[in-house]
Amino acid sequence: MSSHYPHPVIAREGWPFLFLSLAVALAATWLAGWWSVPLWIIALFVLQFFRDPGRTVPSDARAVLSPADGRIVVIEKATDPYRHCEALKISVFMNVFNVHSNRSPVDGVVEKVEYHSGSFLNAAMAKASLENERNAVLLKTPEGVAITFVQIAGLVARRILCYARPGEQLTRGQRYGFIRFGSRVDVYLPLDAQVRVAIGDKVRATETVLAALA
Repeated sequence: MSSHYPHPVIAREGWPFLFLSLAVALAATWLAGWWSVPLWIIALFVLQFFRDPGRTVPSDARAVLSPADGRIVVIEKATDPYRHCEALKISVFMNVFNVHSNRSPVDGVVEKVEYHSGSFLNAAMAKASLENERNAVLLKTPEGVAITFVQIAGLVARRILCYARPGEQLTRGQRYGFIRFGSRVDVYLPLDAQVRVAIGDKVRATETVLAALA
């Protein structure tokens, strides 16, 4: 089925950056002609960075969907640092050319939202999960399965935006946040979840299935 996206194809979070870059490029074109080409390249980069296309949600209700576009960098047994229990951890790394809109991987009710300030290390590094600026959403599915997904700032990222609130109902593929300029999302699942991706796989938010719940 098609997910509902009540927002433009270009994310609202990027409008100020896009308007500014276009205004500067137009002014430079008027003043300096073809010397303005580098500024138009920057404007095009801003445009592609803040694109936010709609996606198709898989029909399998047990599927855990990727919350972000990017590449799989971690699949391992780890401790969920927010629920303090053993979990299956899957991490998606986003570079500056990926879509940076974040979507809910499952249906469920938000139990808690935790923000932590921190460093801005390369988000592909393992210690970024615990040392970088990050925002965790703790959610429980209608079946009672506890899942945690964490937005993590990266080397270039300087702003995590999360719109989910405790008590709110999220649906699979629903847009719940945005991270600017390179970052990562960690997903903590029950240990009996069946992994459907491998290290190095390229994934698309909402459309790629990371795992299946038991």
